[in-house]
Amino acid sequence: MSTALAVKKRTPVRPARILLHVFLASMALAWLAPLLWAVYAALRPYSETSEKGYVSWPDTLTFENFTNAFTQSDMTHYFGNTMLIAVPAVLLTLFLSSMVAFYVSRFDFRVNLFLLLVFTAGNLLPQQVIITPLYRLYLLVDLPGITMSGKLYDSALGLVLIHVAFQSGFCAFVLSNYMKMLPHELTEAALVDGASVWRLYWQITLPLCKPAMAALATLLSIWIYNDFFWALVLISTGENMPITSALNNLSGQYFTDPNLIAAGALITAVPVLIVYFLLQRQFVSGLTLGANKG
Repeated sequence: MSTALAVKKRTPVRPARILLHVFLASMALAWLAPLLWAVYAALRPYSETSEKGYVSWPDTLTFENFTNAFTQSDMTHYFGNTMLIAVPAVLLTLFLSSMVAFYVSRFDFRVNLFLLLVFTAGNLLPQQVIITPLYRLYLLVDLPGITMSGKLYDSALGLVLIHVAFQSGFCAFVLSNYMKMLPHELTEAALVDGASVWRLYWQITLPLCKPAMAALATLLSIWIYNDFFWALVLISTGENMPITSALNNLSGQYFTDPNLIAAGALITAVPVLIVYFLLQRQFVSGLTLGANKG
């Protein structure tokens, strides 16, 4: 029975592994440092930081900056504007890009690869180079009865269309590669049974792409929600701005409270975190599925 009491030898920890863990921990801390600093500043009143400085031990921690930022910036109104832009843009992008991906991945035509390249090439074009022609185009297009101003400029529809145009290429590329992994026997069997092309897409192929669709929905929600560039270019009325511009309401003409702005920035980040945590499992599985193919 003496052999049962034998102690296993511990494998020595290699210095390279220790250095790797130290490097990863330092990088994670470097990425989290601005967020932690924003939380620290948002919980302190400005009177205290102006007297002691930000690098000091706090006397009081309060949530007053969060309540003031929420009420003073009218975030409820701007959050509604963002939902009016982000939700249709995400749904329309996924719908159109999935149709393109289905066409180029499940059917063998001469132009299917060229069509995918056209959609993907749109991502190589910097968005800033089309500011002037797009601005003039939005001013010229008349849409009476569809938008409040009758034009694409200064409307939620204009932002939805520009997001769909720039995000469809990436989504079509990802979904086409995902659909190519699906067995062709499924669609062939459905064709033999008399299924139409729409039924092949909507009832057979699309349900199998839920992990990839969830991953893309998460990415699109984050990208469109955090967009400030196109809202600044294509929206002129302050009431039509998305929530990213609500922080401008916290900046005064002669005085700006950095702690108040930090609290407002943290509030605007909450919806994105909720979307990520709700779709976290599908997001990770959609990005990693097919990584170990073979």
